[in-house]
Amino acid sequence: MGSLVGWTAEAFGALRHNLHWMGWNLFLAVVPLALSVWLFRPHRPRTFFWWLVACIWLAFLPNAPYVLTDIIHLIDETRDGHYSAWVIGLVLIPEYIVFILSGFLAYVVSLIYLGRYLKSLQLKRWVLPVELTLHALSAVGVYLGRFVRLNSWDIVTGLRGVVAELLEVLAAKQPLLVIAITFAIITTLYYALKVICLALYSYWQRSDLDVPGLTARTEK
Repeated sequence: MGSLVGWTAEAFGALRHNLHWMGWNLFLAVVPLALSVWLFRPHRPRTFFWWLVACIWLAFLPNAPYVLTDIIHLIDETRDGHYSAWVIGLVLIPEYIVFILSGFLAYVVSLIYLGRYLKSLQLKRWVLPVELTLHALSAVGVYLGRFVRLNSWDIVTGLRGVVAELLEVLAAKQPLLVIAITFAIITTLYYALKVICLALYSYWQRSDLDVPGLTARTEK
């Protein structure tokens, strides 16, 4: 009984230790998804306010795939020997899987909304180029966030510093290699999960369940 109580306390301690930063990073990942629901409604007029929100969406978009890099915290926690193998296997690893998958799904669904919006504008041929461009921009954003420690709001509070850091990164070979690898990972995971999400959406349609904003509508 004592060992069970000790294990339970250790498990809750591990969950509580990660709750704060995971919650914050997941919130930042969901921001672009929430904005995309409003932005990419079919036939939404592109007013000045729309473009302003679109810029905010783009600035926050890399926060969603950024959660992939948080796997380094799991590696650190498994190496330091602070938690037992049971807690690592039954608590930490599932916690990280749910966290990372939720954050990255926010990225996938956000771009699906964008793709539907482009199709509603009869711009289907632009979906793939736009997606690849956003993957590349997100890879740059992930690098700046993870290694340079910049945030989305630094674009407003310190644009000159962001531009200087970006130029420095683009002039160096090692950061470009990391960005290229990040781009490949984001792209691969995105298209794999996109297929799953669209398959689930097709199932929901057959079940007469509506997902707001995802129903494709085109003018005749």
